[in-house]
Amino acid sequence: MPRKSKEEIAALYKQMQEYICKGLEAGDGKGVFKEDAWIREEGGGGQTRIFQEGLIIEKGGVAYSAVYGPTPKKIADKLALESGNFFATGVSIVLHPFSPLVPIIHMNIRYFEMEDGTHWFGGGIDLTPHYIVPLDAAYFHQRLKETCDLFDRTYYPKFKNWADDYFFLKHRQETRGIGGIFYDRLSATSDDQFQEILDFSLALGRLFPEVYSYFMKKNALLPFKSEQKAWQALRRGRYVEFNLVWDAGTKFGLDTNGRTESILMSMPPQAEWAYQHEPQPGSPEAFTQAHLKKGIDWLTYNPC
Repeated sequence: MPRKSKEEIAALYKQMQEYICKGLEAGDGKGVFKEDAWIREEGGGGQTRIFQEGLIIEKGGVAYSAVYGPTPKKIADKLALESGNFFATGVSIVLHPFSPLVPIIHMNIRYFEMEDGTHWFGGGIDLTPHYIVPLDAAYFHQRLKETCDLFDRTYYPKFKNWADDYFFLKHRQETRGIGGIFYDRLSATSDDQFQEILDFSLALGRLFPEVYSYFMKKNALLPFKSEQKAWQALRRGRYVEFNLVWDAGTKFGLDTNGRTESILMSMPPQAEWAYQHEPQPGSPEAFTQAHLKKGIDWLTYNPC
């Protein structure tokens, strides 16, 4: 079977956007996505679907894009590419819940191609709980491992470590959350391998609404206090810091003159910063803070 063209991959990602949105609407039970289509002057465009004031999801976005045109010199230099035209397509998602007991989640699946044939896939899923619960972390990582193992048993350990390194706030010396998987520059040397990597990308997309619906159903109705909402606002602040200071996708979008509103849809509706905030020793907040570090094997972790 010949490999899919870039236009066919873009169409598959557009279908994935629809699939994910329907799954999240069903999981939330109230809110609906509103679509905002946009056009990029240099070539291409996309559809950003925004979710606000749901029953569980306070703010979220599922963005699809397919953009092309001359590669900006800044991008070509950074990616060590020859000058020429590029094509990039993908789906990117961030969800911020009302409840501090439901985690923030992010997913991105994407494809990049140069006119000389250089190409690669990238993406991943990571979870950012306001409160780390080891059983929830184990469920999340187990589902990722199961999906990875369907394609290559080396994927999960390799991509899990990559996520730990990538989703890391160097200026805070803490991870953004409990990680997940992250991969980039997966390229193929045969048509069969190309299809396998594309299928892996699509499998992650199908997994996304299932995993997040699990957390919505399990945690959304749990009672919480005002102090927990205050902690949520501080953790959202850390999320903002990562996305604006370290996230490569944010930088790529802005450097290629992408649509600013769509790029910054990942921002929470509110966030706070407190000077030298230290959680109370022995508290759930302190437990979370102590576990924002690389290298934890959540599949076998036992806090006792």
